[in-house]
Amino acid sequence: IHHNTGKTEAGAYESTCHLTGDYPHWWEGWQPNRPIRMWAAGETNETTRDIIQKKLLGEVAYSGQRKGVDGSGMIPAQFIVQDSITWKAGVPDLIDTLKIKHKLGGLSTLGFKAYSQGRGSMQGTEQDFVWVDEEAPIDVYNEMLLRLMTTGGRAILTFTPLNGQTELVESFEESVAR
Repeated sequence: IHHNTGKTEAGAYESTCHLTGDYPHWWEGWQPNRPIRMWAAGETNETTRDIIQKKLLGEVAYSGQRKGVDGSGMIPAQFIVQDSITWKAGVPDLIDTLKIKHKLGGLSTLGFKAYSQGRGSMQGTEQDFVWVDEEAPIDVYNEMLLRLMTTGGRAILTFTPLNGQTELVESFEESVAR
């Protein structure tokens, strides 16, 4: 896959389907029939905010004194629970977590992560779905996979292997060869 081929767009689209439960009629992939817990992760807090958060939720906006998002991203505005948004301390305009309305009722939880924070920042909670945009260090990726084990969840990665034969890239080549 080459640069600017829509990898991030595709990751945002699949994430939106899982968070909202709103799938196209032709969808044949994994489809949980309930709200999910999801992480969207980028390389740094800033790239997570400027690329992933913006792609999913649109621009940070104010409604009176309340800070939220304008809903101009992939997730339709009517699915975003503005009052549920918590902001990450120390990083201007980066969302920590928020709730997304699910078509079948209930709320999905979306959290934003940066793998520059290290493997330790990924510990703890079970997740149903993880989207990794740009290549993560192998220890961070493995920690994210652990979060999916008990739920039978899924992970998608959207990146061009610019760093060549890294341990992460080799792990996929090994699994294809088996």
